Amino acid sequence: MRPYELTVAEAAEAVRTRRLSPVELVDSVLERIEHVEPRLRAFTTVTAGPARRAARRAEDEIAGGLLRGPLHGIPAGLKDLIDVAGTATTASSRVRADHRAEADSTVATRLTAAGAALVGKTHTHEFAYGLTTPQTGNAWDLGRVAGGSSGGSAVAVAAGAATFALGTDTGGSIRVPAALNGVVGLKPTYGLVPRYGVTSLSWSLDHVGPLTRTVEDAALVLAALAGHDPRDPASVAAPAVDYRPGPGTDLTGLRVGVPRNYYFDRVDPEVEASVRRAVERLEELGARAVEVEIPMTRYIQATQWGLMVPEASAYHERTLRAVPDLYAADVRVLLEAGELMTAGDYLRAQRARTLMRQAWLEMLEDVDVIAAPTVPLTAVKAGRSSVTWGDGEVESVSDAYVRLSAPADITGVPALTVPVGRDTAGMPIGMQLMGKPFDDATVLRVGHAYELTGTALGLAPAA
Repeated sequence: MRPYELTVAEAAEAVRTRRLSPVELVDSVLERIEHVEPRLRAFTTVTAGPARRAARRAEDEIAGGLLRGPLHGIPAGLKDLIDVAGTATTASSRVRADHRAEADSTVATRLTAAGAALVGKTHTHEFAYGLTTPQTGNAWDLGRVAGGSSGGSAVAVAAGAATFALGTDTGGSIRVPAALNGVVGLKPTYGLVPRYGVTSLSWSLDHVGPLTRTVEDAALVLAALAGHDPRDPASVAAPAVDYRPGPGTDLTGLRVGVPRNYYFDRVDPEVEASVRRAVERLEELGARAVEVEIPMTRYIQATQWGLMVPEASAYHERTLRAVPDLYAADVRVLLEAGELMTAGDYLRAQRARTLMRQAWLEMLEDVDVIAAPTVPLTAVKAGRSSVTWGDGEVESVSDAYVRLSAPADITGVPALTVPVGRDTAGMPIGMQLMGKPFDDATVLRVGHAYELTGTALGLAPAA
């Protein structure tokens, strides 16, 4: 196995036991980037020099007896919304083509403290305002969308061009591309991972989290990121938790909520079949499936857009007036639309969010996790704008992709996507596991138990 093919846990063990040097590992990943990047276009910037310096520093520290932990010397990608001092943060936009960060974001600081080596900044749908990341090709089929907005991070991990990466999730932007590219994506509980130094799309919905090839890897990265930072007003001083799941698959006594409404409505039959088989697998591991009724479903998408659109427009108010022509057309339209929303509309969305959050907390009293499709269909062909469902309903691709992921952003609950198979076209299918606030460890435990049954897809062919 070549070093770039290793998971975080495998690479960490090889580095710890001195069977693999961080320099060899980083060089292998950089060579992989050089090989696949011309086709995939996952990166805005490749930071080969800093990555090699970090790898040499890690090698020297480990040789001297200082092991910082499981991320020491591990190659990482960061979505190009996340500040790293002296490095461009463009948000994949011409608006910020000349912007360079003056200081590290909190998550960049924590990854540096953990010894990770940044190999590059990854593409996002411009300013994270979209679900396709059009610059980047899907790692399984270049002719299909990568998903968004953390498409570059998902594709880099899927192709072995980063051992792990960070993304952001406002309406599903970690989980959607993770599902479409066959990797693991975790949206932590709102407030668990600080967002200081991360370009905002919608301050009350934004989350930062990892994209990895295994659930265990996601837990290792989350452990390095979680913790209070007063510079983020939403950051919560939650108790320290060991997120790493145990080695076993026994889920005896665990209650898995299976939605009887909403999450299986207007879903591709292959996606539904794969997710229901995955739930059956959880039952075989000892879990008990319990039907649940998802509350307030008619308000979900209106609440998501009612919060996100005006908050995004407020963030971009000055630059939208100063350089409107530098925005991509799809993003500019959304930002201009947001300026037409009234304060009353925004306040109604805030009230709906409060009621929805309370209703979800009540629902989660009866189950430990909820299992559902991450997205209702796999990666569509690039350029496709809509999907027609069996009942004749026509839905935009963006609305389809956000529909099942938005509730976890509105309510702030932890949500994990894990691969559960592929459709007849060979495209990955994801199952979403959602849990109680700040019970990210249980969500990871369930995902890991499922993963141990042998369902990981491995590296994508990188087209």
